[in-house]
Order: sequence, then structure tokens, then C-alpha cells
Amino acid sequence: MNFVSRRDFLKIMTEALLALSGLLGLGGLLRFLGYAGESKPPQVYDLGLAESYPPGSRTLVANGQYMLVHKQAGFTAINTSCTHLGCRLTPGPDGFSCPCHGSHFDLNGTVLSGPAVKVLNSQTVEPDRDGHLFLQAF
Repeated sequence: MNFVSRRDFLKIMTEALLALSGLLGLGGLLRFLGYAGESKPPQVYDLGLAESYPPGSRTLVANGQYMLVHKQAGFTAINTSCTHLGCRLTPGPDGFSCPCHGSHFDLNGTVLSGPAVKVLNSQTVEPDRDGHLFLQAF
């Protein structure tokens, strides 16, 4: 009978654990680099009457997932998820900041400083014939 010595067994186990650790680390790195955002079915949010949002207002809507901006040209909804890794952004007077990794965006969602490199997603919000605003979130 051929038995594996204790030294050989420990060597094999150490190499196996190192290989497993490397694979798990590589999987985490690939997940980090390949983050594309959440993929959910579209949801429609009734934001209420357009007259409830005066021109120049900025209001968090849809459970804080969007910032509804009323400009002279109309309504826009800016997604408040960071384009880096999806953290919920903190709105401020000059724009948005990411509490997780420090990205900063201006009031229009343009990246001011990284690690995020993509602008914030935004969608046009139109009132229906009764004056209600609806946001179709993707």
C-alpha cells in the first residue's frame, strides 16, 4: 500500500487552499470590474400633479431612487445610483456625492471626480393630459 506522508498531505492541502483562494479572489475581481448595474423590470411611478413641483425644484421621488428636477424646459428624473458600483448617492446643493467610494457628480449628473466615469442616467418625465407626472424607471 502506498500511503501519502503527512508532509505530502499538508503540501497538497496548502496548494489546494491557495488555488481556491485565488479563484475566489479572481471571481470577486471579475464581478467588481463587470458591474453593469441592477437589471430589474421597468416600474412606473405616479409622481403626482406637475403643479406640485415648482420650477427650479429638485425633489427625491420613488423612494429616493430618483431626483425629479423641474427646469424651464420640463421635467427630468436623475437616477441616484452611482454609476461606479450602484451605491445610493447623497444629494447636496452642488450635486451628488457617493458615500461609498467618493465619486462626485454635478446637478446634471456629470462626473466631477471618480472613481465613477459614466454620467448618471436620466429620463424625461412628461405629464399626462390630467397633469399627473409618470416616471418609467428601468
